[in-house]
Amino acid sequence: MNAPDAATAVDRDLVLLERVGRVSDDLRQEVGKRVVGQQEVIDGLLTALLANGHVLLVGVPGLAKTLLISTLAEALDLEFSRIQFTPDLMPTDITGSEVMEEDRNSGRRAFRFVHGPVFANIVLADEINRTPPKTQAALLQAMQERAVTAAGHTYELPPPFFVLATQNPIEQEGTYPLPEAQLDRFMLELRIGYPDREEEEEVAMITTGDTLPEVRPVIEGPALIELQRLVRRIPAAPSLVAFAVRLARATRPVDGEAPKLTRDYVSWGAGPRASQFLVLGAKARAAARGEAIPSYEDVRAVAPSVLAHRVILNFQAEADGRTPRDVIQELLEMSREWS
Repeated sequence: MNAPDAATAVDRDLVLLERVGRVSDDLRQEVGKRVVGQQEVIDGLLTALLANGHVLLVGVPGLAKTLLISTLAEALDLEFSRIQFTPDLMPTDITGSEVMEEDRNSGRRAFRFVHGPVFANIVLADEINRTPPKTQAALLQAMQERAVTAAGHTYELPPPFFVLATQNPIEQEGTYPLPEAQLDRFMLELRIGYPDREEEEEVAMITTGDTLPEVRPVIEGPALIELQRLVRRIPAAPSLVAFAVRLARATRPVDGEAPKLTRDYVSWGAGPRASQFLVLGAKARAAARGEAIPSYEDVRAVAPSVLAHRVILNFQAEADGRTPRDVIQELLEMSREWS
């Protein structure tokens, strides 16, 4: 690429970067018409969307997890599909199955693959932990490769493709823990908490009316894909990448540089995918502000949601009342001495 072409490409990216900031603000505004508060969760969803990553939403019933996802799908003008996970759900109920069809004219029979609900842009996997691991595994290939293999044939999923799953943390009867391999496919785990008093009053006002506010589409699929590619092109300084990698490695008790906190409380730490998501999440956060330079604070901001569900604590941590997010938060405090 010669100098004029390079300059043109840079100018085009700067225009796109400005658009990312406007689109992010517009999406927050549209989602906020129906979902009161939860700004950190909405920002986390926007980060994952720009980074082309999947999200696990964890919260007790009634906190608008499903409403949040369906509203976001409307604002993105993407095809939305909802799968209610139940104990009797089969893998083919997610991916689709082959059916026998007969040509009335020739009498010849042939198999035809019927797409399942996973063939959408945004897939809501509602209460994902209510189905056995065999069925949960039906999402593994879709989440990692954006494709489904059935009867020896591979079918590409329509881009952009996101799995936004919900999980209820308090109901244990009739639930199955998500395998670590599946948890690792989620870029972020976002925790939804109770609204404060003013927010809950506003929720009660909105939801007891005769209509819900109308949400207008902000961006379509092809334009979103273009913004995702821009996020990938945002440069990350070698020092920032080194910081993200060191943070991920600090969660591994087998690492020679792991702090005492990790050796005392952690059985298994985050894998290399966590380092990638820390860098990519930092880029997405910077882009959402219309900035081209991700910072250490961007890495720290996404770290709890990237790392917590990838860290497995030991019995000592449980005895001392520590949670994965407690450990990550302490590591983040330590990390201020690294940069």
